[in-house]
Amino acid sequence: MDAHAAPSPEADDFTHRQLRRVGKRVHRMGIACNYGLDADGFAAALDRGANYFFWTPMRTGKVTPALREALRRDRERYVVASGPTLAVTGGNVTRGVESLLKKLGTDYLDVYQLFWVGVTSSWREATADALAKLKEQGKIRAAGVSIHDRPRAAELSQDERLDLLMIRYNAAHPGAERDLFPRFAGRRPDVAAYTATDWRKLLKRPSGWQGRVPDAGDCYRFALSSPHVDLVISGPADRAQMEANFDALSRGPLDPEEDRWMRDLGRVVHG
Repeated sequence: MDAHAAPSPEADDFTHRQLRRVGKRVHRMGIACNYGLDADGFAAALDRGANYFFWTPMRTGKVTPALREALRRDRERYVVASGPTLAVTGGNVTRGVESLLKKLGTDYLDVYQLFWVGVTSSWREATADALAKLKEQGKIRAAGVSIHDRPRAAELSQDERLDLLMIRYNAAHPGAERDLFPRFAGRRPDVAAYTATDWRKLLKRPSGWQGRVPDAGDCYRFALSSPHVDLVISGPADRAQMEANFDALSRGPLDPEEDRWMRDLGRVVHG
């Protein structure tokens, strides 16, 4: 094959990845819709190729009409991930999905995930069974969880009923490289990283740090430079932040010197 030939539409590269378990190709810069982005910024994100959206009914009123319209135009192009707004039980999972489908005017969610497993929800047989049934009915395409407990995430990653993990992974918290990613030699779910900026702590100069301070784009590139991360969830507050995040990906993965710099900074920020 010609090394300079254009990749096929299904090929993975730094900015795109086929989510094997969700079953769609996505831009690796996912968009969280609840940090202030408005309809204009959302439309611009679509123009940049964004097609993975983390959406809940809370604090997303500015973009929900635009998201509904995008789904109406071309449902198969977009991936929508959402989750429960009620306490998690098998019955509430089913009712929650039905409510979300109605709010978005769509027949299915690509990912329905339990939030903060181990803190606000748990992976019980009843909830896992409810998710499996929703998949059989075609109301969700994939079942996921968000979780900070890395050893528990490693266990869950091997559960055939679980399709996606949303995990904390950044230069200040790279522990997934030790506790989670090695387990993927057995079974690998799709992986979305979040808190790439460590809630913006990586964007501020820590006491005693003499080196360069990264921008948000550097933090997203750190996460996406891992072969084990399929996409990173960004939370732009406005169009300018969204554009800057997408522009940063043109710099590609971190080179070895940049990787050392980010990890050195991360150790200082983590303390």
